[in-house]
Amino acid sequence: MANITRYDPFNLSRFDPFSDIDDLFKGFFVRPMQLEGQPQMQIKMDVKEDENAYTVHADIPGVKKDDIHVSIEGNQVSISAETKIEKEEKKGEKVLRSERYVGKVARSFTLAHDIDEAKAKAKYTDGVLELTLPKKAVSAAKKLAIQ
Repeated sequence: MANITRYDPFNLSRFDPFSDIDDLFKGFFVRPMQLEGQPQMQIKMDVKEDENAYTVHADIPGVKKDDIHVSIEGNQVSISAETKIEKEEKKGEKVLRSERYVGKVARSFTLAHDIDEAKAKAKYTDGVLELTLPKKAVSAAKKLAIQ
């Protein structure tokens, strides 16, 4: 008995000489292309919760504390950081390879409870940003008397 297969006119792998062409274009139109050798900085975080506050530890190495910005709106927290090139050229010296990231990176996340912005604290030590985000006190439900 013959095997029945579905014909796909857009399948480029049916041509034997170009069987690897699918891999060439896989994901090309889905996400931005990253060039080989270009470092990409990411903010990696741990978020912990207790009954009174959230504690966030975010790894942001190689950034000055003046270049880190944290904003809080209700229960949404945004962290952004920027690294810059420091131009220092010495006579007769040239850069052969630079793997340090230069640019801006940002990360936002939403928490389950609103944050009390007035009591929030941030500390940056050894490349780790520590945020202490106290939860806003939940007001008790008020019962209205009907007149």
